[in-house]
Amino acid sequence: MTGIDACKSGWVAVTLSGAAVRARTAPDLAGLGIEGLAGVDMPLGLLADGWRAADALARAVLGRRGASVFAIPPRPVWAAPDYQTANRRCRELTGRGMSAQAWGLRARLLEADRFRLGSRIRLCEVHPELSFAELAGAPLAASKHSPGGRALRRALLAQAGIVVPERVAGAAEDDLLDAAAVAWSARRVAAGTARVLPDPPVQRGDDGAEIAIWY
Repeated sequence: MTGIDACKSGWVAVTLSGAAVRARTAPDLAGLGIEGLAGVDMPLGLLADGWRAADALARAVLGRRGASVFAIPPRPVWAAPDYQTANRRCRELTGRGMSAQAWGLRARLLEADRFRLGSRIRLCEVHPELSFAELAGAPLAASKHSPGGRALRRALLAQAGIVVPERVAGAAEDDLLDAAAVAWSARRVAAGTARVLPDPPVQRGDDGAEIAIWY
């Protein structure tokens, strides 16, 4: 099973095969050479209008870590040429604006959307903070941007039998650890043991695909 996260060079992927852990980066999703089922830390599925239920549910589950889950506006907003236009369009469609951080996902979000629709791979949306919360039994207090937070995440993965490389060229350590956590959740999806928000996943995007965050 493979977990994918965005990184400074494009995308970082961690594939689990038995006890083996393989990490690599690529400038685009197609270049990762993914096979079978994969999880990705990127919103999948957009509505024609309104807000995705999965995002609000994930924020509620994560508590203080919920700020890491962005509210994802409907598809017409992502067609805007810049953040100011997108924010205005979002207010027109939903009654409130979108964050600049969410807008920063635009290029990767749209790439993942195209990739999911154009490939035979089963691509599932996973949020790594949910994965780590499940591994730990509660949302983590330490940020992934702190040395202690990264050490804790690495230790949780090791306890699950996933020994993550110290580094991989083109990706920061926190992105690598996130990809490994996504791979852990993807393995649970394949085994039928993963949790999902909403449960059951009843919301559908404008393309008919489910909108759900697995972990």
